[in-house]
Amino acid sequence: MAYAGDVVLIYNEEKPAFFARIDSIKPDIKKGWFVVQFLALTLPLHSFSWILREEYINGMPFTMDGKPVKIETLRSIPGVEAEKNKNIVENTATVSKNKGKKIIPFRPSKKKDEKGP
Repeated sequence: MAYAGDVVLIYNEEKPAFFARIDSIKPDIKKGWFVVQFLALTLPLHSFSWILREEYINGMPFTMDGKPVKIETLRSIPGVEAEKNKNIVENTATVSKNKGKKIIPFRPSKKKDEKGP
């Protein structure tokens, strides 16, 4: 399930085209459809909206102007996740050096859009 704040990879004609961040997901006038606001992570930055069904937001292929499009949510980036885990281990190892004070690494939580899918 994709949420506001997630980074996605947009495929065009079954080829990776660009990365984007989902800025918002709001219900559309039509039942079962959502207005999804994206920020394309390109130079220059570009904002755009698509009206999509929930299954399209979650990775099911669809067509635009007869061309196949797919949205893939990126859950972790190889290498970055390993670096995060390394930092967590280092931070917890410093507990004993800080006279029993516990260091808790900051991990932002994903917030579900109240009106989104």
